Amino acid sequence: MRVLFALAMLLSVSSMYAQTPEEKLKSLNIVLPAPSSPVANYVKFVRTGNLVFLSGHGPSKADGSYITGKLGRDLSIEEGYAAARQTGISLLATLKAAVGDLSKVKRIVKVLGMVNGTDSFIDQPKVINGFSDLMVAVFGDKGKHARSAVGMASLPMNMAVEIEMVVEIED
Repeated sequence: MRVLFALAMLLSVSSMYAQTPEEKLKSLNIVLPAPSSPVANYVKFVRTGNLVFLSGHGPSKADGSYITGKLGRDLSIEEGYAAARQTGISLLATLKAAVGDLSKVKRIVKVLGMVNGTDSFIDQPKVINGFSDLMVAVFGDKGKHARSAVGMASLPMNMAVEIEMVVEIED
């Protein structure tokens, strides 16, 4: 009985300190940028029901340029991982603009990660882990998602990665 009481108290105390996604971003020293405008004839997101579909985003830097190059030639796996993480930050900025509060995220449902790589580059999953690890850091279990990580012969503007995602939200 004491063990159950102690466990209940521990869970109660830990839930008092549960961080919101915005608090987790702050603790990670991440400031979401203003969402960028689409580079062609499309919208950055579409909401239907409780789902938000986010268009492909790239690893945009503060000056508006992108992290560019081919994995396996111009960039290491670690640099690709950082590019995928940066892409995740851009996607979170657009998601926040779409739903107003990241606490509304019920689940990151599906992710498509595209990696600009050489013909022989085979570590796409290691690169896209930069995105996936960020989603889990920000949302916990709600950030775990189904995912595809694929190689591409090229990406727009020679971006290192492009990632799109589907998110379920609560009303």
